[in-house]
Amino acid sequence: MTGSDQPPFRADHVGSLLRPRNLIDARARLLGYDHESAAPPIMGGHDNPELREIEDACIRDVVALQEGLGLKGVTDGEYRRTFFHLDFLERIEGVVVGSGIPAKFQGGTKKVEFAPPKMSVGSRLKRTREISIKDFAYLKSVTKNTPKLCIPSPTMLHFRGGRNAVDKTAYPDMADFFTDLARVYAEEIAELGAAGCTYLQLDDTNLAYLCDPAIQESTRKLGEDPAALPRQYAKLINDAIAGRPKDMRVTIHLCRGNFKSAWVAEGGYEPVAEVLFNELDVDGYFLEYDDERSGDFAPLRFVPKGKSVVLGLISSKLPALEPKDELKARIEEAAKYMPIDQMALSPQCGFSSTVHGNDITLEDEKAKIRLVVETADEIWGSA
Repeated sequence: MTGSDQPPFRADHVGSLLRPRNLIDARARLLGYDHESAAPPIMGGHDNPELREIEDACIRDVVALQEGLGLKGVTDGEYRRTFFHLDFLERIEGVVVGSGIPAKFQGGTKKVEFAPPKMSVGSRLKRTREISIKDFAYLKSVTKNTPKLCIPSPTMLHFRGGRNAVDKTAYPDMADFFTDLARVYAEEIAELGAAGCTYLQLDDTNLAYLCDPAIQESTRKLGEDPAALPRQYAKLINDAIAGRPKDMRVTIHLCRGNFKSAWVAEGGYEPVAEVLFNELDVDGYFLEYDDERSGDFAPLRFVPKGKSVVLGLISSKLPALEPKDELKARIEEAAKYMPIDQMALSPQCGFSSTVHGNDITLEDEKAKIRLVVETADEIWGSA
């Protein structure tokens, strides 16, 4: 259960933070791509020694920033990534990265079209090297607080392409694809546990996307059943995390899209809530609740005892600060459906799910995190 001594913490955050300009420029220069375009990062750039040295220095700074703001769970800001999901998934043998599928993001009157790199599966999936172990080990070495590692949910390798994105020669039976994918994750998570990881977060857009009627329809056109996928995905995630160490807390963040302060999906959690809260074997949920796109709090009635919900009431997309009284009133509203003792508070998403970052400043970001910490402390006594 949520508390001040174990994650998720009363005051928490989703993970990604605004990248400093020198890091953005170094990645573009050393990996040889235009970070403003949809071009995928070059394979092999993860181990560029000059880039890692620059990343290390920037991560030390962002760890100090988080600790100084009062956060107990500390991330590396996802400073080693271009995209929150791709830089992890492309390191799995069998994953092929190609040109992107255009997606339409929106935020208020803003319209953004972007084509994130497309992933497919061309051969049997294998974990032939560590994926995030070195990154976690470095984070752990530079924080005195709880190091939190964020990795993409395994569902990210399936949802956007479905059966059509998985080679039928490699996987004539999709059950074998899901088995291999879960095994790759289980192997990585076991090694993370051995390295001392006690706080792991899976970032998942797909369960939230399945709450949007328009995306449900596009999912049907892919040949997938949007009503069946939540249960399929719950099993995939459960298989991936089943062997985690007893002291490792696992959370999942549900996202409706986050690119340059714009979003993709909308719709309340009702279509996935029962499976999400009662069949998915995680310890906590980071849920977006920053505006009307997320629906009401009624789906929280399915949350069982012993599980935590981190309410993402504070926007990471907009610079304006939410009034504390409004935040407290919304938490009281949520408490009509689940115990307040099982709740925590965070921004609704990361501040920089891609290298591009949201349309806010570093000072805005710090003010948002400070607001989370102060509000949580006033509600629960200790963030």
